[in-house]
Amino acid sequence: MRPSLDDLDFLARVIRRRGFRAAAAETGTSPSRVSERIRVLEDALGVRLVNRTTRSVSATEAGEALLARAGPLLDDLSEAMASVGLEAKQPVGRLRINAPGAAAMALGPLLGPFLRGYPGIRMDVVVEDALTDVIGQGFDAGIRYGERLARDMIAVPLGPPERYVLVAAPDLLTRTGTPQHPDELREAPAILTVLPGGPVPWEFERDGRPVRFTPAARLTVGGGALGLAAACDGLGFYLTFEAWAAADVAAGRLVTVLDEWLQPFPGPFLYYPSRRHLPPALKAFLDYLRRVRPAANPR
Repeated sequence: MRPSLDDLDFLARVIRRRGFRAAAAETGTSPSRVSERIRVLEDALGVRLVNRTTRSVSATEAGEALLARAGPLLDDLSEAMASVGLEAKQPVGRLRINAPGAAAMALGPLLGPFLRGYPGIRMDVVVEDALTDVIGQGFDAGIRYGERLARDMIAVPLGPPERYVLVAAPDLLTRTGTPQHPDELREAPAILTVLPGGPVPWEFERDGRPVRFTPAARLTVGGGALGLAAACDGLGFYLTFEAWAAADVAAGRLVTVLDEWLQPFPGPFLYYPSRRHLPPALKAFLDYLRRVRPAANPR
């Protein structure tokens, strides 16, 4: 068999996805066929293009060099086919996204409409608070807040600005009094969020005056429901997302304090490494974001 442009496309997908199964899922074929076409290409060129082990697949130096030259041609061909309607109207494949728990919440309202609009796409959303090497672990994209984004990543905003609130149970405020300045909290009973990267410090700002410290915590939690339950029980002041605490505040189980010291900040971003050779499922999701989030332009 003679190599073709399709074989170069298979090679690009195998290298980008670091595996034959993922490349096969993107193209709607079998892993054995993808492997066969890569072998045809290697035989025609007389050089190994990918290193295969039972655990991983990676590009050889020759494979990287070939893609550096052939990649722009594949991009131009894809755009030409799309311009005359030759590409599939409905993309297929799997979209793998990694996100910490807080940032993943922004996906909630987006998943249903997207998956209903693209029935050929499967989504795997892996939620973990550790700062995972998203690309190295085979994900198509990740979700992070701005301060945790690598500078070489393309980032697309997922939602509107967010805000922290400091909450406490009414009976706790009866015992301790209502603080008027963040410094009063340094030794107050506190519930502190601790993630795999360490404790999350409390940050306040008013009139350009920042105050930042890690309180002497009476209780540490991983965040979310457990922290809110402990705060409702009066175990300490708790810094959390405004949206997460809204129901307890509305019901009177919690009260917000120092609101004027807690300013809005940009919401989470979807990030990915390159505009070149985007997997069809990721490209479809980015197109969808631009339709439903007019401000979702890459930075």
